[in-house]
Amino acid sequence: MLYEQQNSFEIKEQIAEKKCAILPIGAVEAHGPHLPLGTDNLLAERLAERLAERTDSFVLPTLPYGQVWSLKNFPGSLNVSNEALIQLLYDIGESLYQQGFRIYVMLNGHLGNAQALKDAARLLYQDYPDLKVYYFFYPGSKEAIAEVRETPAAHAAYFHACELETSYMLYLAEEFVDMEKAIKDIPTISIEADCTPTPWEEFTSSAVLGDATLATKEKGERVVEASLAAMTRILNDAKQRLLSKGDASS
Repeated sequence: MLYEQQNSFEIKEQIAEKKCAILPIGAVEAHGPHLPLGTDNLLAERLAERLAERTDSFVLPTLPYGQVWSLKNFPGSLNVSNEALIQLLYDIGESLYQQGFRIYVMLNGHLGNAQALKDAARLLYQDYPDLKVYYFFYPGSKEAIAEVRETPAAHAAYFHACELETSYMLYLAEEFVDMEKAIKDIPTISIEADCTPTPWEEFTSSAVLGDATLATKEKGERVVEASLAAMTRILNDAKQRLLSKGDASS
């Protein structure tokens, strides 16, 4: 259910019933010649919609800007600081808590946001310990990725506009993918790049980290559905614990 489409006269009871708000968080950044700048927003939004349907939760309006320091010099990329992102995520969580939510899901579509999400969650845990905060970035997908991936990863942690991310887009937002422009670009990323600030233009001119030509909708479905299943279990279990707690205190 889309939170912004509800009205103030009915929302209080709906919050009491659902208890959970999902915030899609993305970024605006280069994704090669075949994917749009808003790829991370599209993925986060569409994942959030599916997760909300399976867990009877609210979907909040998408937070469309992220920390994209590594790609900020590529045409089209828009960067915000970790500090700004942490504060905004904290403020949203605090407001949700005051409105009666007890589960806050930050559903991330952009790896560069990960540290800010974790820091915001820790601050909220400190100040509002009975607000359960999750930061999701494709949890439960490791096995599925190993099954579908045809090329070695360019980096142990990064995947970007590659076989994987393009497959996710083909499954979740196919209308925004131009496979005729997909390319293979597997850069060599040195160990030094993980040990010092390294803008990505030092090792790629395309922002593609892999072979996007190998992407398929079927690969995307396998990985995305594995992750959705994991997130669904986590949230439904959390809701059940809230319900049990409420029964025990009544």
